[in-house]
Amino acid sequence: MTSEGRGANDRPALARLLEVTPDEFATDYWDRRPLFTRAAALRGRFDDLFTADAVDELVTHRGLRTPFVRMARQGTVLDPGRYTAPGGLGAEIADQVSADKVLDEFTDGATLVLQGLHRTWPPLAEFTRQLTRDLGHPVQVNAYVTPAAERGFDPHYDVHDVFVLQIAGEKRWRIHPPVHPRPLRDQPWTDHRRAVELWAEDEPAIDEVFRPNDVLYLPRGWIHSATALGGTSIHLTIGVAALTRHDVLREAVAHAAAAESLRAALPLGVDLTDAATVGALLADTVDDFSRFTGADAAPAEAVSRRLAGRLRASTRAEPIAPLATTAAATALHEATTVSLRRGLGARFREGPNPGDVSLVLPDKTVTLPGEAADALTQILTGHPVQAGGLAGLDAASSLVVARRLVREGVLVVR
Repeated sequence: MTSEGRGANDRPALARLLEVTPDEFATDYWDRRPLFTRAAALRGRFDDLFTADAVDELVTHRGLRTPFVRMARQGTVLDPGRYTAPGGLGAEIADQVSADKVLDEFTDGATLVLQGLHRTWPPLAEFTRQLTRDLGHPVQVNAYVTPAAERGFDPHYDVHDVFVLQIAGEKRWRIHPPVHPRPLRDQPWTDHRRAVELWAEDEPAIDEVFRPNDVLYLPRGWIHSATALGGTSIHLTIGVAALTRHDVLREAVAHAAAAESLRAALPLGVDLTDAATVGALLADTVDDFSRFTGADAAPAEAVSRRLAGRLRASTRAEPIAPLATTAAATALHEATTVSLRRGLGARFREGPNPGDVSLVLPDKTVTLPGEAADALTQILTGHPVQAGGLAGLDAASSLVVARRLVREGVLVVR
């Protein structure tokens, strides 16, 4: 049982970024090839997500610290001491961003990078929660603020897919096909530095000037560089850390440690320098692994839990305010509308004691009497419900369960 199902076409955050349908994107572009879309072909602008004023707000008033901010010039990342400083009396932490220093470096041609905006800027936090749900893969957001005619980073490739949203100004992007297609996270572009440099000198596959509200989807491995034109350029890079079949295999192999036959030692005196010997061992191991993983549903369920756990660990649920939540739980009444906290990743399972049921959360487990099973099933649909109207419970019991789940950070008051 999952907490957040979705239909094939129910992907509103993703649809905002595309001129094609999400289904067409999944079939023709995802993990395959770039898609560049002019603003006129999209549904609207992105001012609700980020603006130039947001940059100044974050740098001037939010007390950002490294690694939420960094600066770079012509491919070289600057030492943090050049744009951070202590915050003064009562905030002597040395690595808070300094607006004065940022101004000096920016005026001198350095690009400002605001990292992890899905953690620090509420509109993007909400958008990335929805986009993570739409894609089924972890998502994070950075902003790149580049002075006129400057390039922050040399040609390179990323080990994650990206959506690029041009927010302000203009920037020329040059994009080349991969030298190492579909790189894994431990296969950075620096492993192929010379090949990337040479490839970037050839005719690009895409050479476009991005203007406000244009969008690019770029699969991991595609080489790119960008130069601001005319004035300050701001763009968002939405990084998608796509889970791969390699991840599935890795989690399956980790689970396979439960199989005694796969834990057996190799033969005494085995000659590991002989390819034929190792080939036979490999064939036997693959056969044994296949029998183990195909034996019943248990391995699939274990791998599912592992992969789902990695996704939950990479994302954050809808934020809750501790004081307001405490007050809301106290004031809860039967007509109060509540619903599952978005992005929580809660799972239903039988409780530790006979007759109990549990909600498994990323950092804890909430156990309730078995009478609450229908209520938990109802809650996990994500649909709003009245606190006194949970399925299978009378009004008083429903209110008790709802109050408990609000205090546990499972339900939020709408």
